[in-house]
Amino acid sequence: MNIQNIPQIKHIESGNFFLLSGPCAIEGEEMAMRIAEKLVGITDKLQIPYVFKGSFKKANRSRIDSFSGIGDEKALKILRKVSETFHIPTVTDIHTNEDADMAAQYVDVLQIPAFLVRQTDLVVAAANTGKTVNLKKGQFMSPESMKHAVQKVLDCNNQNVMVTDRGTMFGYQDMIVDFRGIPTMQQYASTVLDVTHSLQQPNQTAGVTGGRPDRIETIAKAGIAVGVDGIFIETHFDPSNAKSDGANMLHLDYFEDLMTKLVAIRKTINTF
Repeated sequence: MNIQNIPQIKHIESGNFFLLSGPCAIEGEEMAMRIAEKLVGITDKLQIPYVFKGSFKKANRSRIDSFSGIGDEKALKILRKVSETFHIPTVTDIHTNEDADMAAQYVDVLQIPAFLVRQTDLVVAAANTGKTVNLKKGQFMSPESMKHAVQKVLDCNNQNVMVTDRGTMFGYQDMIVDFRGIPTMQQYASTVLDVTHSLQQPNQTAGVTGGRPDRIETIAKAGIAVGVDGIFIETHFDPSNAKSDGANMLHLDYFEDLMTKLVAIRKTINTF
């Protein structure tokens, strides 16, 4: 994938990693705009190619009473407003074939959730929109097996595909990142490291996923050090009250400091 094929992507000549970041879910217009404004300021300052991330709905919930969204069209319109206001591309998850056509009218990148990446019809539906497709590696899949998921997109005459590692299940309630998988998947497509979801602790007895946000910097630094193409980080100005995945999100106040460190590491890596 050539990152410059993503509409409105900036700073592509900087030599930096690219960034997919934003809240887990769109909770409302004010929160989305507030987070986007902060992230745009940081990424412009540090010359990081940036895509705003926000799920227009959350279909893969642990419990039926978990927050799933504010309404599909309402959330998608907010994503469009973020893009038009800040002149940046956007990415959102899709869960059904119908979601692909609907979301493609509002966003620039369609993301296939990790649990659904082997669903051929869904991957094909996303690819056939012509949008860039981000394939989250299944927690249950090897890096090598992602070759076939990528090939499904390519077979639809869509060259704009990337892969995102979000960790592998370790036992029942933990995730582990195998950094050997990054160069493996880079043989197939541009590869992103999903830092925050790699630190999830799923399957908690309360039905709410836990996490280790104290290890975000550790995993992010390691990903840049091994040469990952992009970084995926969910963030919020009030993670403890976020409606989805608050337990493993990075507080917005800490974002610039982390990005500054990652850019410095990338600059060093680029000299090798």
